[in-house]
Amino acid sequence: MVEQTISVERLEEAVNLFGAMDENVKIIEKELSVTVVSREGKLKVSGEDGEKVIFAVKALEGLLKLIGRGESITEQNVRYILNLVKAGNEDKIGQFSADVLCVTAKGKPIKAKTLGQKRYVDAIHKNLVTLGIGPAGTGKTYLAVAAAVAAFRAGEVNRIILTRPAVEAGERLGFLPGDLQSKVDPYLRPLYDALFEMLGAETYQKYLERGNIEVAPLAYMRGRTLDDSFIILDEAQNTSREQMKMFLTRMGFGSKIVITGDVTQIDLPTEKVSGLREAMRVLKGVEDIAICTLTGADVVRHVIVQRIIKAYEQDEERRGKREDRK
Repeated sequence: MVEQTISVERLEEAVNLFGAMDENVKIIEKELSVTVVSREGKLKVSGEDGEKVIFAVKALEGLLKLIGRGESITEQNVRYILNLVKAGNEDKIGQFSADVLCVTAKGKPIKAKTLGQKRYVDAIHKNLVTLGIGPAGTGKTYLAVAAAVAAFRAGEVNRIILTRPAVEAGERLGFLPGDLQSKVDPYLRPLYDALFEMLGAETYQKYLERGNIEVAPLAYMRGRTLDDSFIILDEAQNTSREQMKMFLTRMGFGSKIVITGDVTQIDLPTEKVSGLREAMRVLKGVEDIAICTLTGADVVRHVIVQRIIKAYEQDEERRGKREDRK
């Protein structure tokens, strides 16, 4: 039996680390076949495999580092840090949670929760155009909206413009009830939700009435030049080649563009080329344009989302191999 101990300075840190019903520590115990016990300001980690005990100690120390920065520990934190430790990247644990991107209306600090998210946020800050490509739950849209609100509050831009193509899973706007606004609102709901959280409903409404915030379908962007604006194009995998070119050429002076999408969830007709796929190819290597790819490891939703994404990726690989053999 191998044992190691870790000192914990405050009781609150141990409570946050263990989580409700010790759920956080149970994940580490199950994943690494170790036992973690808290006694008199110390954590005792024991197990049959010395390497796994060391992994557990590094994971616990990494989580305590996050707690020291005011983070609340969740299952996502625990699993992500375990993966970093197993890959020998425990020295990077403090990097992704160091900087606050934005503070919500309720005072919650918004930070990158993975290394992939940190690279994405850094790319947004450093470049005029950033493409964020990745599966559901990786924070592509949420972090882009947070960056837009931060830039607006800092006076770097005068407007926030959020847009999406109104194409979803084979549905068509004409079949939906109501006027045009009520037809497009469901497509723009994720953008509204993120803005409400960042600004609060009253502040959002005030800026909307003043024209500082605009949320509109992509078709409304045609023929405009957008100066001093932070512009986000969400669900960009559903743009056509022509729509993407039109959108990119709307950019004016003092503006910044973030384009987000998931190339595995394209709802366009089969014969149409995704504007996002095309842009990834055409814009590669262009100065002041960054292309950031997020993966299943960057998913910050329930762990089952990571498993679903991994299952689909594996199925795509198997299907690809079968096609190659034909």
